[in-house]
Amino acid sequence: MWVFQTSATDGEGRLFDVDIFRYEWVNTGRKARIHDPRYGSKYEFPVYKVVVDGKAREFAAGEFSNGVYGFYIERK
Repeated sequence: MWVFQTSATDGEGRLFDVDIFRYEWVNTGRKARIHDPRYGSKYEFPVYKVVVDGKAREFAAGEFSNGVYGFYIERK
């Protein structure tokens, strides 16, 4: 299950206690089916991997609207 974490404008977003836009996002080839928590719209976002403080982390992200991104993490 993918759980909404935050939304952010392009270039200004915190995830995993860091500015996620300052890290290289590596596309894992996986997709996450999510919904917009505000409007309930359904999306399929790519899943990315980043390395933060030596630890690999995965998240799903995509644009809700022009320059506004939604970020999700998977709860197993």
